[in-house]
Amino acid sequence: MALLSTVRVFLYCALWIFSVVLLGLTAARIHYTENLSPNDPLNDGRHFYDPVVAELLATSILAMLWSMFAIHAIHTRRDYRLIHTFAAEVVGLFILFIMWLVGTAIATSFWGNLGWCHQFAPCRLLTALVAIAWVGWVLLFFLLSASLIHAVVNRAWTEPMHGHLYPRDSFAPRETSEYRGSRL
Repeated sequence: MALLSTVRVFLYCALWIFSVVLLGLTAARIHYTENLSPNDPLNDGRHFYDPVVAELLATSILAMLWSMFAIHAIHTRRDYRLIHTFAAEVVGLFILFIMWLVGTAIATSFWGNLGWCHQFAPCRLLTALVAIAWVGWVLLFFLLSASLIHAVVNRAWTEPMHGHLYPRDSFAPRETSEYRGSRL
């Protein structure tokens, strides 16, 4: 169980880092499109913003906040309310997973093949934005899978998300676990 918590904290830290990077890339893209020079060939020099970039910006902020909450809950072994259970973690990760997938898929459909314009900084920025978005989605996939598998296999939906309250649940069969017998 300690290994699962350690892996999850590591994945949450990585998700936080990639969320910060995505936040920076989306902010740079919004800054660029909102401050176009009149001579810029993009959109004839008229200011605009890409809605998918705004969605990825919001998603990265939510992922940063959720990562900090989850790291704190796992590290300090919080188990006070429903929000600290595996069910709440799976719901939160699922919402982020869907938001991140939608934003990443739309961004990929718009800017998936920008190899022809890599000499321009805005194209490199969009390529990096799409790449970081996919890496973040993969991290969310692994986090969601690990939490979901643990919750289903151990019937731990209402257990604290730190996973340390009943440490032998993952190793002992149901009939031999003294901890499970006390919860029935």
